[in-house]
Amino acid sequence: MGSPPAALSGPVLGVESSCDEMAAAVVDTDGAILSSEVHDQAEVHRPYGGVVPELASRDHLRAVSTVVAAALAKAGLETKDLAGVAVTAGPGLMGSLLVGLSFGKALAYRAGLPIVGVHHLAGHLAAAELADPELRPPYLGLVVSGGHTALYRIHESEPATTLGQTRDDAVGEAFDKVAKLLSLPYPGGPSLARLAEKGDETRIAFPRPMEDAGLDFSYSGLKTAVALEIEARSPMDETARADLAASFQAAATDVLVTKAIRALDEQALSRLAIVGGVAANARLRERVAEAAAREGFHASFPPLSLCTDNAAMIAAAGARLLARGERHGLDLTAFSRVRLDEAPWVAPASGARG
Repeated sequence: MGSPPAALSGPVLGVESSCDEMAAAVVDTDGAILSSEVHDQAEVHRPYGGVVPELASRDHLRAVSTVVAAALAKAGLETKDLAGVAVTAGPGLMGSLLVGLSFGKALAYRAGLPIVGVHHLAGHLAAAELADPELRPPYLGLVVSGGHTALYRIHESEPATTLGQTRDDAVGEAFDKVAKLLSLPYPGGPSLARLAEKGDETRIAFPRPMEDAGLDFSYSGLKTAVALEIEARSPMDETARADLAASFQAAATDVLVTKAIRALDEQALSRLAIVGGVAANARLRERVAEAAAREGFHASFPPLSLCTDNAAMIAAAGARLLARGERHGLDLTAFSRVRLDEAPWVAPASGARG
């Protein structure tokens, strides 16, 4: 048998295309973000009120080479200066994933660079560590986005352990669906949060699904309760709409905070990282900060630019894999669905920072 590949250090190019953002970034060995470019598709999908997979992948095809070139130019680098390439392998929309993955493999092959596939959620967790030097394993990771709501125990040198996850809808999906019920503009989650700022969150007593049970989540019942409330109150003036948005947001985020505190206690952990698109929600950030001060744990949120999908997080996670000697072949393929703890080859290389 041959010897294992040597660990590499140096700038890593990350490519992210799991949904409706085409992103590229360069992250250095020490975790410095040298560049981060994101091409979003809000205008492409706005007429349809949600992401259309076929349109997403076609737009990725048009944008990928330009976005990667911009990331390299902003970093002041050429492909020959890179130590490797990291690309999102999944989960996500297959058409979108294949665009970024194919481009990344072609670039790596042409430049003679090693390539690693990164689990999208491993990227989000890497974003928290990238932004907060005090965040070291073991810690609790809460991933909250349009496709994911889950709690993980992040270990020093082994794959993450799933502690709880949604049994139906993700919290970000619930935000988007309620926004659509209120006829708010796309993207729905941020639009609903802005409307909620004007409302009274105590006006409507929406249920907190599974708040008192375990570490799993459920948001389908809350969505149904909101739909029935809208039907019963229609037509609503702007004040009533704001109150409903605020009351929904309170119910959705209260469950996240309660479950996170419970998991910290059960796992005897003192550090919490909240990542994913919903981690940008101001109310969630406020309630977690209040709980951290009250309960005495350390809470980390990535900056807003690293909450939503980006390639800096993929480059950071990939750099850690490369640094410990991981390599993937050109037969690397995309996967639409797989749990983080079921894909150890793309799990976070927690604790390794280059």
